[in-house]
Amino acid sequence: MSRKSVLALGAAFFLTPLTACSYQDTGDEKVAQAPEATPRLDSMVSNDDPAAKLPPEDQPRPLMQAQVVLDRLGFTPGVVDGKMGMSTVNAIKGFQEARALPITGKLDEATIQALAEWKYIPATRVVTISEEFANDQFVTIPKDRKEQAKLPAMGYASLAEKIAERFHTTDEVLAELNPQLAGGPTPPAAEAPDGNEATPKPAIAYQTGMKLRVPNIGADRFDPSAVKDPKWAGTLRLLGVGTEQPKAAKIEVDKSDQVLRVLDGQGKLIAQYTATMGSSKFPLPLGTWKILSVGYNPPWQYDPALLANADKSDPKLEIPPGPNSPIGVVWIDLSKEHYGIHGTDEPSHIGRAESNGCIRLTNWDAARLAQMVGNGIQAVFRA
Repeated sequence: MSRKSVLALGAAFFLTPLTACSYQDTGDEKVAQAPEATPRLDSMVSNDDPAAKLPPEDQPRPLMQAQVVLDRLGFTPGVVDGKMGMSTVNAIKGFQEARALPITGKLDEATIQALAEWKYIPATRVVTISEEFANDQFVTIPKDRKEQAKLPAMGYASLAEKIAERFHTTDEVLAELNPQLAGGPTPPAAEAPDGNEATPKPAIAYQTGMKLRVPNIGADRFDPSAVKDPKWAGTLRLLGVGTEQPKAAKIEVDKSDQVLRVLDGQGKLIAQYTATMGSSKFPLPLGTWKILSVGYNPPWQYDPALLANADKSDPKLEIPPGPNSPIGVVWIDLSKEHYGIHGTDEPSHIGRAESNGCIRLTNWDAARLAQMVGNGIQAVFRA
């Protein structure tokens, strides 16, 4: 998978370059230039009103329903797929800790009872693909960094990818939820996280006006007055990320559990995300650091000397911003030189791959975190 059609910039902001896994300016929040996002996405927004008469599910999906609720509460299962993988176990553990429940990582009776408060929320909903949402400049992302540097933006490769990211899922899950639509030509097999060739993806020929069953991603209500920059506001809407986010007092990154934890001023866990962090060549920098700045839709300064698998004969390059950028749509700069917290162009690989030392989240989780943190917040990295 790749990623999106990006946004950012205002006259009061200026570009701040990234070096490999680093952000070179330590000023306040920066916004990079990128294509304009579609401003009207109301047809995609959830209805979280308990009194609303929501359409019934077409079939029971208890695990996906739990994932949807956990995602809304900030204990995100990564990709919402209805499967009990590592990210879902982490999400359950985070919820259990926040609720002072026994931490089992299972949907045991105590956890099911605690989640029953949101049992009215269906696992899925049906949306209509609007013309505004479908209208985009999709781009084929080349593998060669020199060719990437020539693009105007690292935008979405397809409408399928754009829809999957909006609902925190994958093409395959959307095809499973809509078997009546999955009859288009089968695209080539993708590379699986283990390096082997994956099963060819089922295909839906997405088009304007199509009704589509999607994971019922919520907490996506948007207050335009809460975000100063309209381009960043567009990014948040494209990711299904609302403007109501809790404020962090501290973050913790735990290598053993592969999670990033967000704590409030009383030390209470308020959010938790599965993350990719470090590798044997570029290990997670253990210790206590601080957040220096937050970059929205930043460009990436590609420096092959700082990357494990880069072609060392390549020149230094600036890769344009976009959801398919290797750093995704957010860069949270840390006081440790060359290290930061950022998004990704491969959300399904989070927690299953290695990074060049940085902490990598799905774009939607990175966008949430970017609204929670501020300059000077402590970031503690543990083994």
